[in-house]
Amino acid sequence: MRKYFCLFSLTIAGSFVAMDSFALPAPSSLDARERRAIAPRATPTPRPQTRTVVVPEGSRPSTTIVIDAGHGGFDRGGIPRQRVPESMMNLDVAQRLKAVLQAYGYRVVMTRDSDVFIPLGTRVAIANSYRDAIFVCVHFNATPRSSASGIETYFYSSDSLSLASAIHYYVAGGAPSANRGVRRRGFYVLRNTRIPAVLVECGFLTNPNEAQYAQSVAYRQKLAEEIARGVRERSMVASSSSANRLAANTATVPLQPFIDQTHYHDPDLARSKHKHSKSSSKSTSSKHRKSSDSPKKSSTKKKKSTRAQTED
Repeated sequence: MRKYFCLFSLTIAGSFVAMDSFALPAPSSLDARERRAIAPRATPTPRPQTRTVVVPEGSRPSTTIVIDAGHGGFDRGGIPRQRVPESMMNLDVAQRLKAVLQAYGYRVVMTRDSDVFIPLGTRVAIANSYRDAIFVCVHFNATPRSSASGIETYFYSSDSLSLASAIHYYVAGGAPSANRGVRRRGFYVLRNTRIPAVLVECGFLTNPNEAQYAQSVAYRQKLAEEIARGVRERSMVASSSSANRLAANTATVPLQPFIDQTHYHDPDLARSKHKHSKSSSKSTSSKHRKSSDSPKKSSTKKKKSTRAQTED
């Protein structure tokens, strides 16, 4: 019995020795935390402060683009018996232009977004209701002379020339049509707007080749993209002044020469010949009147008829 008791005691003592030999050391994490608490901390690197650059109001880029799709509703545009309706072509290019400009981050306002008629005065009022905006009027051309072709861009005020130059540079450069140049013309929507305004004639729908181009979805998309590119890069147009000659050398868009047509009637833009012939017959009949009245009245009638035909 004493033998078994000794063996039992030795077994218990051995287990305590084994437990003591395999026990984990005393935790020292508290000392580590204390050392980290009293250790000097690194000074954080100061972040550079971003300055808010205040751009003068006159040089701020326009963020609102007012797009005017010419004609609409009962006003099909073009000339009588024209196969391709201009109003629908204008609207399609304008809607594509809207999508491209919105993708660039611009705010876009449409004077019409469906096949409806909007009076010229209303279109101008919409454009003038926005500050720091630009006005882009989309048209296609037409004339009884089917051989007439090409791209034209119109402006009226001097502060619209750079916008007209940029848009025409890209549209005419990217279209397989003749370049008819930039022209200064007193269209109603151009001379009555108080913001930079242009009117783009994207080709002649009375020309068989250009009418075929216009009926292509890919071509209308191309026109929209080129107009949008001109809108984006209008500030890159070179200045013709000698003081800005260095800037002109680095500019990507050359300032376009223009034809002043404010007092000239282009036969390619005549919407109907019978109106012109009627006004001519009236001026001829006025010769039977007094000599002191006939020159003034006949010249007034001619000016009125010309203005009526040039205002789309």
